[in-house]
Amino acid sequence: MVEEKKETVQKEKSVNLTSIISTAIQVPGVKVTRDDFLREQFKDLPKDEIDVIIEKGPIKAGCTREELKRKANRIIKERTAISTGASFIAGIPGGLAMAATIPADILQFYAVALRMAQELVYLYGEVDMWCEGTLDADKVTNQLILYCGVMLGASGASQTVRIMSSALAKQVLKKLPQKALTKTFYYPVIKAILKFFGISVTKSTFAKGVSKVIPVVGGVVSGGITLASMLPMGNRLVKTLDKAHFDYTMADFEADLEDISEICNQEEEKERIT
Repeated sequence: MVEEKKETVQKEKSVNLTSIISTAIQVPGVKVTRDDFLREQFKDLPKDEIDVIIEKGPIKAGCTREELKRKANRIIKERTAISTGASFIAGIPGGLAMAATIPADILQFYAVALRMAQELVYLYGEVDMWCEGTLDADKVTNQLILYCGVMLGASGASQTVRIMSSALAKQVLKKLPQKALTKTFYYPVIKAILKFFGISVTKSTFAKGVSKVIPVVGGVVSGGITLASMLPMGNRLVKTLDKAHFDYTMADFEADLEDISEICNQEEEKERIT
């Protein structure tokens, strides 16, 4: 009995956020092709204007804050509406096989969330995460970990995404060596996010973990993601991206950098203690 219990705990620990994202992003329908997505979003515009949007990104091409917010809200509602629980995974090629290694409700949750995250960041000007149709595993996984962190309220995630997305912050950070930059706050924040989700991504505590982040949700069950969970997740990411691109100030940058530095210091202290 004791051995069986140990084996169960070990299996649950192996289901971490990195493996969930790596698996979910391979589910058919989860990957978003940036150019195709933008072409569909702006299909009512003349072809030459669409080409500029694809080349420069919607914001640099002149799309307004209000227009992007309208499109973002529609995307969030659409993703929420098509979220049909286990049937989302079971009804596609390879879905059941994937669910055999990662519980279907968890895989379904992140599959829908990750598609929505890609669509929202592309709408706000993120470059294509995919290289010639193949997955740049490290880059994509780390970016999606951050986006998941923002959507579910992990400490440091919003600050990091704002810094990564803001043109102002990018100009300041150009003065710092890339290796020093990632070592200083990028990877420590990702590690902190992974620890944040260390409990909530196991089968037995998944619903409990989500309900802590989204108090109005009593639990997430196989068979569907409720309106009360997916909407606030999308809204958190949109709020972060909107802030980064439209009214991010030097004072905001310095405050975010200070928050991240504090998180990194806490992580270093924890590592020294352990």
